[in-house]
Amino acid sequence: MAEPQSQPSTNGSSTTPQNGHSEQWGTDRPVTLDANGTLDTPHGTAHPNVGKSIPDIEAIGPDSEPLTTWQKRNSINPHDQIKLVRLSHMRYQHPDLDQITTFLLDFGMHIAKRSPDGERIWYRGYGTAQYVYYAQRGPKKFLGGTFEVESHAELEKALALQPPNSEAEKPTIEELHEAPGGGSLLTLHDPEGFPINLMYGQEPAAKGEYPSKVIVNDEVDKPRVRKFNRFTPGPAAVHKLGHYGLCVQDFPSQVKWYTQNFNLAPTDFLFVPTPSSSNEDTSPAAAPGSEAVKPENQEEGGQKAATAGGRMDVAVFLHVDRGEEPTDHHTFFMSMNAKSHVHHCSFEVHDYDTQHLGHQWLASKKYTSVWGIGRHILGSQIFDYWWDTTGNMIEHYADGDLVNKDTPVAWNNAGDESLAVWGPEVPKWFLE
Repeated sequence: MAEPQSQPSTNGSSTTPQNGHSEQWGTDRPVTLDANGTLDTPHGTAHPNVGKSIPDIEAIGPDSEPLTTWQKRNSINPHDQIKLVRLSHMRYQHPDLDQITTFLLDFGMHIAKRSPDGERIWYRGYGTAQYVYYAQRGPKKFLGGTFEVESHAELEKALALQPPNSEAEKPTIEELHEAPGGGSLLTLHDPEGFPINLMYGQEPAAKGEYPSKVIVNDEVDKPRVRKFNRFTPGPAAVHKLGHYGLCVQDFPSQVKWYTQNFNLAPTDFLFVPTPSSSNEDTSPAAAPGSEAVKPENQEEGGQKAATAGGRMDVAVFLHVDRGEEPTDHHTFFMSMNAKSHVHHCSFEVHDYDTQHLGHQWLASKKYTSVWGIGRHILGSQIFDYWWDTTGNMIEHYADGDLVNKDTPVAWNNAGDESLAVWGPEVPKWFLE
């Protein structure tokens, strides 16, 4: 089958025609239901759709286990982990700072500071982060996501992590004299060479003006009496950095490095079926190098996993484990891939209308849409992905799930419409 070709829309933005299917981890699968005149779906006969908010345990189902059980099974001691607080900002290198600045302003950020020589720019949203994005001039390069840690002692603790190879320079703690809010920064590298930045001591910024919450009427509850909803066209103002992700080659080793060294906890794994030559243990744990549930009944209330054939984990969504404190469904994710590369970074916006208006604004400026707008299943976010002017993928999202230590670790079939419940079909390059 021929590759779908990018087509210019009437407003000049690039889109990809739907073809009914997209290949993911070797499986050709329907991603969204097509208007083909039939009510038959991969799950049986379709009924009128319904949306509802349900408890995490109910939504996740039996293919799960408590976080403490997963950590114990993977020999993870939370007391040994470097304690992250939140994801602060992204760092990239761009050859044309003027061009990327125009894009980021259209994306909904604004400039917090320029360096006197014009070689570095910090961009912020309207939250309390001094900046959510840092760019410096140079050949295209990913400089890593940046996490705030609990104390300066955590930076010193992180210095003990060995570089991935003998050629790597020993990491040092850098004082951010020039950056808004100051602070100290430490850059480490994971086993595949991806940078990860740790920061402490930055002074928080004054919170910007928050948008008012739009009142919504439904068929029963109609609180919006004599109040008309009105909207202003323009960029979708960025609130904060939400998450970023990597495509990696040695998935088990990468999962082990991040979850043992940092308080990054899995919320969801995605798996693919694998042939099984034995009925003794056909769970994900039986796959070489896999990090997944056992078929036995788990301790501490864990559920029994599906055992119909072997399976292998190929992606994971990780959240910052802050105990009882709610945190985003995922702050970091990884997906198995033939080539190691950064996948995308994602920024929170106010609501559904803001996101649509932002999509319309970016399309009117003739930027290239990757995928969206749609609704994810895992994390529940409204998503909208774009290419920036350097060729990096970047996302707006709204209305994401929150989790805490009591949310079970879940497993989901990667080939079962796991990416979206509605929206355009996922383009092939998004999965690559």
